Amino acid sequence: MAGHKYKGYTNDGRPLKIAFDVDGDDTPPAQPMVEPSIPFTYDTGAGKGLCFISFGSGSSGNCAYLGTPRGGILIDAGIREPVKYHRKKKNPDNQVAITLDQAFAELERNGVSQDMVKGVLLTHAHQDHMRCLYPAVSRCHCSVYCTMGVMAQLQQRCRISSRIRDHHVPIFKEIPFRILDMEITAFETKHDVKSVGFSIEYEGERFVVGSDMGSITERAAYYMSRANYLMIECDYDLKKLEEGGYSEFLKNRVKKDDGHLDNVVAARFVADHYHEGLRNVFLCHLSEKNNDPALALATMREALEARGLTVGDASNAADQRDRNVQIYALPRYTSSDWFVLA
Repeated sequence: MAGHKYKGYTNDGRPLKIAFDVDGDDTPPAQPMVEPSIPFTYDTGAGKGLCFISFGSGSSGNCAYLGTPRGGILIDAGIREPVKYHRKKKNPDNQVAITLDQAFAELERNGVSQDMVKGVLLTHAHQDHMRCLYPAVSRCHCSVYCTMGVMAQLQQRCRISSRIRDHHVPIFKEIPFRILDMEITAFETKHDVKSVGFSIEYEGERFVVGSDMGSITERAAYYMSRANYLMIECDYDLKKLEEGGYSEFLKNRVKKDDGHLDNVVAARFVADHYHEGLRNVFLCHLSEKNNDPALALATMREALEARGLTVGDASNAADQRDRNVQIYALPRYTSSDWFVLA
């Protein structure tokens, strides 16, 4: 068990009293308000209209959409480029990852036009999170929101159009900014490049993204423990990783404190920090070789049920709705269900 990665911080509802840097960059400018678009037409049921869908989650590509009745944002843009730009190379599961065209078609089917996408939140500069960044922002005529450190690495490490700088809106860790009616706060995560998570607040509800981290730091724990809807990395099962075909170098890279998070650590964190306001947990970035959705879900379910909690499968079936918390593994290569969260 990779217990060293998480120390069991308690959730007492208060910020952890530690010193931290805002970003290490220049003094932040005022953050702009992005102008609203036309109202949404999708069915929000009886809720406030916070909706979520993932277009792939894992080493083959990561991208998700979170929106309100006024518009929405993409979280990362690591899916494949439009069909004419890429070769249909199949992965070990014999599947082809979703393309940008397919993602926007899925949004259209749910009543979201591309001009309603008002920004891309970029967690870090790895290909599986930014592969389609420039086509996405060009298509939507929107901005890229990331720290100066992430943008610098994007320019240094990745083959991407230099014109992406024209779309960049600098953000700073733990300083909130707004897009439409969502207040967004970036927080540092521990990965092998500069990386952040995001806490996104709308109408008193918090959707928190905690992906690509080798360990859960105190600041990440603070934001993740306050989530109503938590997207947390469950990259690998330790036994499968150690018995699998990765080289020892790659195994150690995955297990490092700035690598990726295993199922047990993620499950224990969620169980330790459960509160009555936590309604959905989305398991993200599952390794195709070192994990399995059923295994990741079972590990999370076991940890939560050990606390006496009832766990649903997020299907909205009649016999699942009264559970304490819903858990769902985001698909690696295809769209998830369309979730109306609040």
